[in-house]
Amino acid sequence: MITVIGSINVDLVVETNHVPKKGETTLGNSFSTFFGGKGANQVVSIARLGKEAQMIGACGTDEYGKIALTSLKQENIKTDHVFLFPDETTGIASIIVSDADNRIIVVPGANNILTSKEIELVKNEMIKSEMVVIQLEIPSNTVHTALKICKDHNIPVVLNPAPVENFKHEFIDLATYITPNETECILIFGENIEQSLERYPNKLIVTLGDKGARFYDGKEHIFIEGFDTNPVDTTGAGDTFNGSLAVALTEGKNIEEAVRFANASASISVEKKGAQSGMPSLEKVLHRLNLEI
Repeated sequence: MITVIGSINVDLVVETNHVPKKGETTLGNSFSTFFGGKGANQVVSIARLGKEAQMIGACGTDEYGKIALTSLKQENIKTDHVFLFPDETTGIASIIVSDADNRIIVVPGANNILTSKEIELVKNEMIKSEMVVIQLEIPSNTVHTALKICKDHNIPVVLNPAPVENFKHEFIDLATYITPNETECILIFGENIEQSLERYPNKLIVTLGDKGARFYDGKEHIFIEGFDTNPVDTTGAGDTFNGSLAVALTEGKNIEEAVRFANASASISVEKKGAQSGMPSLEKVLHRLNLEI
């Protein structure tokens, strides 16, 4: 089983031809509700690939929390350790889409009050995991506690350092794999990507968008190319990559094989609108890999 610790959000998306100015009211073209949050996205990616998965996170007891949890349960994800806070709202992202541009306001809500206390309460479940996946849309102290527990019990961790402003350098030694994109890598390590990779062989995996990903194996720099795709919505591609990487690693693939698997999975995920809508099944990923061989 893979455990994901992180955020659970509901995305409220309005499409309009005209973004209102201060004091102005305008008509929209459409309204959609999608399920998101990096944690929820990554655990859905894992479950879609047929891997047993559990989510550790937080919601309010409002309607958004109910539908977010229902969505996770429908994916056969274990939600026993999603904490419910009656006095807090579920995390939401209010998204205005106009002329192929997004304006987003995120209200973290319950995600912000998932503390080290809750992590300690589910410690025994965490340490039964084959791997733990964590991102940074929950408090940094909570992330640190989870990483420390995993380190102490030899549980491998994939740490997706986003949003990068919440990254702490003490996380580096505690994580098994760190998966920034190019921009995040430079912001975290303050040096060029080649030097960063060489400092952390087989640990630092840098994603390159549709170009694929790269890492350093201790002897040489390895580039794993991306896959041709027809993108509709790239939201959630990074989350698909991280969930798929975790699945491949727990199934015994080496890093190069796991990154290639994750690239294929991410390339499929962008072909539908919504972060979770396009996340593929194992069959679809294997089909894409076979097509490219």
